[in-house]
Amino acid sequence: MLGLVAALTGCDSVARIAGPDPAETAEELAAALTSGSFDELTFVDSTAAEVGEEFTAIVAGMGDVEPRVSADDVEERDGVTQAVLTWSWPIGEQTWTYQSRAALAEDADTWQVDWAPSVVEPSLGEGARLDLSSIGARRGPILGAGRDTIVTDRPVVRFGIDRTQVPARRAAASAKRLAALVDIAAAPYAARVKAAGEKAFVEAIVFREGEVPSELAGIDAIPGARGVPDELPLAPTRQFAAPLLGSVGPVTAEMIEKEPERFEVGDDAGLSGLQARYDEQLQGTPGAIVDALDAEGNLTELFRAPATRGKALRLTLDVDLQRAAEAQLAGVGPASALVAIRPSSGAILTAANGPGTNGYNMATFGQFAPGSTFKAVSALALLRAGLTPDSPVSCPARIVVNGKAFTNYSDYPSSGIGRIPLRTAVANSCNTAFISQADRIAGSAVADAAASLGLGIDHDLGFPAFLGSVPTPESETEAAAGLIGQGRILASPMAMAAVIASVQSGRTVIPHLVSSVRSAPDGVEPLTRAEATQLGALLRGVVTSGSGRGLADVPGPPVIAKTGTAEFERDGKILTHAWMIAAQGDLAVAAFVEQGESGSRTAGPILEAFLRAAR
Repeated sequence: MLGLVAALTGCDSVARIAGPDPAETAEELAAALTSGSFDELTFVDSTAAEVGEEFTAIVAGMGDVEPRVSADDVEERDGVTQAVLTWSWPIGEQTWTYQSRAALAEDADTWQVDWAPSVVEPSLGEGARLDLSSIGARRGPILGAGRDTIVTDRPVVRFGIDRTQVPARRAAASAKRLAALVDIAAAPYAARVKAAGEKAFVEAIVFREGEVPSELAGIDAIPGARGVPDELPLAPTRQFAAPLLGSVGPVTAEMIEKEPERFEVGDDAGLSGLQARYDEQLQGTPGAIVDALDAEGNLTELFRAPATRGKALRLTLDVDLQRAAEAQLAGVGPASALVAIRPSSGAILTAANGPGTNGYNMATFGQFAPGSTFKAVSALALLRAGLTPDSPVSCPARIVVNGKAFTNYSDYPSSGIGRIPLRTAVANSCNTAFISQADRIAGSAVADAAASLGLGIDHDLGFPAFLGSVPTPESETEAAAGLIGQGRILASPMAMAAVIASVQSGRTVIPHLVSSVRSAPDGVEPLTRAEATQLGALLRGVVTSGSGRGLADVPGPPVIAKTGTAEFERDGKILTHAWMIAAQGDLAVAAFVEQGESGSRTAGPILEAFLRAAR
């Protein structure tokens, strides 16, 4: 009777009316393959411990990736009862799914599993195992204005010691020779090489393809040392907007501890600047390959989850103008910066830092007294208080406020002393004239004027940015100092570029660099067209008859400008910041040198050369 039932069911499934149910064994096997514990099963020619050991060896190459296994059916093929198993492995953002079969043999009142590596994956033979390897994700590019590409994969050469090419006893000696050749600390590098695995390539240094030093031509003389071509996400040059863009490199222990679900040892990620802030967007998703590795070491690809490239980060930087700005700062010894903004849109075209900043993003995040460039703000406050460009103001050689004496800069023209119109006070940058009008400006008038020109208002611009600070004065002396950009008034070069951009455009300009992040000047008293016209005329006078005469013959539309010199103390000495801000056509610029002679003599030539280069 049993034989008749089996014959009627064909080969697609097993039907029984007596004895143990093979479906239960199939379910137990699926559970064991998922958990890795086989103690509840019996096997034809193996013990549970032996199967467990072999299974562990087969899947060890999959790392932390664990499968889900289900028993879908029990079939009879060619007289053999088989459990049909469905495997699901989470590989990257995909799932590797396939079926395998396990032969079952009836033994008295139970079913035994006839174990073989093919139970794990159908193509595996004796001694074979699974091997999972990663495919690095391509980092998304950083794009600039127009079609400019700023950061993209560029060719590099990685130099290091290949442990497969040097005996273990000589690896440390080779490492020390290579370290001396590329000028890195020898002892730590030799220790890393010595501790690395026998098949490891231990990187010492990376050079751009065209910047490999000639000394490395002799690298072949060092056993195990070699250069490996690769690509890394890089800007056009090593210096290009480096403090702003930031860097990409191996994740730190602190990053792994903070975000263990994102990072593990060996990962690369953004470490600073925009690369760090937008790391998740830029990073992309790594892919993976699962291979069958047979007993002879041959690989057969079983599954591939492609890596996905990160999304592009779009910036407003103009590559040519950024290069021009950096060229002007390249020879400046003290810390320096130059920021250019398009007044019509607020787009930051350059955010350049000179070599003296030592990697600090002074251009957009520096905090310095703006000196007399702040008189563009003070002038607006005076215009709102009822003065006109022709209103007479007193410009004495010296003025005292609560015992504090204020004077003009050392080479202030003697012809500018006395009763002069406001336009002359602005053109010549008369400190005492502005301070003499302090009683006309009450309360928050200066801070309000600053906000109308984009200074001192807080916005998250999507990158490290300081838009300035204009606190309420705590004394008459501080109020006087504030009118000439001293005291507690602080600004970044970007903030001062926004000030003159606002004058040029006739509206409050909030800078933007990241195309997806825009801010509006909420709660700010709007700059009127009439105010902008008057301010523009005052700042044009700086160029035609004042401290900014060096810009008078710059080709193109009329230039408006303001120079600035701000005192600061360092190591007991009084030194000066040098500033100049200017606008021409649809370009507004701020140039800053942390320690200089004066705005017109130190920052002025830098700004002038940039305007000429930008034509």
